[in-house]
Amino acid sequence: MAQRYFTLEEALALLPRLTEMLETLRSRRQELRELERRLAERYQQRVRGNGHVRGGDELGQLRRELEAGLAQLNEQVAAIHALGVEVKDVDQGLVDFPSLREGREVYLCWRLGEPTIAWWHELETGFAGRQPL
Repeated sequence: MAQRYFTLEEALALLPRLTEMLETLRSRRQELRELERRLAERYQQRVRGNGHVRGGDELGQLRRELEAGLAQLNEQVAAIHALGVEVKDVDQGLVDFPSLREGREVYLCWRLGEPTIAWWHELETGFAGRQPL
């Protein structure tokens, strides 16, 4: 598949949709962290009980919920990638839009909560190399 390059205007037009998608993604990720914590807690109880724990069915249920949740999370990230946008950090809501600047490939960089796309960076520098547009 050919690389899609965004103009600033095209990237800006996606922000309302991306905001909703990233907020959902971040919220789901937080829910999954809680599931991971509960699952780890149940495993620790099992170890302390020498493999025996009351509510053993809960362990399997938590595992299934976590697996289903991770699949949903991956689907949500894939939906953003399908737009041509790269997710860099789910927790921050950090995304990059491939773009061309002075004839070379760069990223337009945006983070959830920023009012607009005001930054760009080279492909290799990442967030630390952000420069104002």
